[in-house]
This record gives sequence, structure tokens and C-alpha cells, in this order.
Amino acid sequence: MTDETPKALRGMAELAVSGIHHWTERTFSFRCARPASFRFRSGEFVMIGLLVDGKPLLRAYSIASPAWEDHLEFYSIKVEDGPLTSRLQHLTDGDTILMRPKPVGTLVLDALLPGKRLFLFSTGTGIAPFVSLIRDPETYEKFDEVVITQTCRDVAELDYGKAIVAEIRGDEMLSEIVGDKLTHIATTTREESPEMGRMTDWIRNGRLAAAVGPLDAATDRVMICGSMAMLQEHKALCEAAGMVEGANSEPGGFVIEKAFVD
Repeated sequence: MTDETPKALRGMAELAVSGIHHWTERTFSFRCARPASFRFRSGEFVMIGLLVDGKPLLRAYSIASPAWEDHLEFYSIKVEDGPLTSRLQHLTDGDTILMRPKPVGTLVLDALLPGKRLFLFSTGTGIAPFVSLIRDPETYEKFDEVVITQTCRDVAELDYGKAIVAEIRGDEMLSEIVGDKLTHIATTTREESPEMGRMTDWIRNGRLAAAVGPLDAATDRVMICGSMAMLQEHKALCEAAGMVEGANSEPGGFVIEKAFVD
């Protein structure tokens, strides 16, 4: 950007796109060059988008790559009539996107009280901030156990999360840091799979407790990312377990992110 840059674009970063991967008909991921001066905490989101009719069209996107990575990764759903995603899904290598370089968000370790076990509950593309966190060594410095869950309608929609976990297991340095601290639970609600059902039902019927142990407000911490209904349902279960919602200004037992909910 220069002094001649239109006012609407000032302060924006222009990022080159690469590594586009279409996981399903409904989801895709892509990488961008990371500005040398850009800093963020794993789990935060930024506003990214495109120039449309001479104006920036931006939406909130979690940064799926960890804070130490030299590129920025994003994971997105495809919405055919979506103002932005209908365009983003057609990106090709070498295209550019806009980013407002001001990361924010509550799905960060700083918003939680110290604990022993961290639960990361997600649905669909809500897994994005959590794949950032599970690739950050700080997560394993602060917690003895990390449980990441993702619930989708169909089996193929779980592939991105599975690929990230496999990447961690296969990375020489990360696998040594993570060890056996990470548990991944992937479930579906429509297509038949080895693990079926929503995590809220797993919590209520004791299936989650049977798999990893019951939620304990004294030692467990929770992050939640998904639809508004999913957020509210998980929030109620956390509060019923004796947890208090946290924020950057006042850490608590659980945190949610509403920036992605229409």
C-alpha cells in the first residue's frame, strides 16, 4: 500500500495465496504469505477478504496456523451465494486477498485459568482456531492433556482435522512435544461413521466421560467454536458443571467465540 492507496484500503495487508486444498464440495483451505511484522496469538482471528466493486469485503476468519508458523492458513466453508465465500472458493495460486492486520479473539490460552486438561469442542469449520492451538507448544506447556473434538454431518468433512492431527504425529519436533497428550474425537451426525452424535449428547449420556473422563470444573478448561445453538448448548453444560465463562480481561473456566455467528 502507498500514499495513493484508496482510503478504504489503508491499513490493509495484501497477501499472496498458495496451497489451496479443496477438502470437500463444501470446505477448502488455503495459505497466505505472512507479513514479517504480523504477530498473533494461536486461536485468534483476523478480518480477511477481497476487493469487490472497489470496496473491501471482509469477514472474520480464524488463523488455523500456529503463532510460530511462517505462513498464515485459513479453513473455510463454501457458500454458493455467500458474498465473500462464493468468491474465495475460486482462489488460485498467486491470487491475493486483503487482511486487516489486527488479530483478536477469545479462543486463546490467556482467557483461561490454569488447568490440567483442555477441551476444544468444535463443529464444522469451527475447528480452525483449535488446529492452531494444538500445533502450539505453549498449549502443552500449560496443559497435561488436550482433547479436541469435531462434529460434522458427513465423514469427509472430518478430513481436514484428521490431516492436521496426522501432521502433528508425523512431525519430528511437534510429536516429541505433544507425545500422548493429544486426544482427537471426530464424530458425524448424518453419515454413518465409527463415532456418531453431537458432543453435547456425549456429555449428557456419559459417553465422553467413558472415553476420557468426566468434566471437572476444578481442573478442566473448555473452548467452544461452532453455531450459535451449539455455543449456547455447550455453555449451559459448562455452567452446569460449575464453570465460569472467561475473557481476555478476566480468565475463566471456559470461553466461546461469537464472531463467526451470523
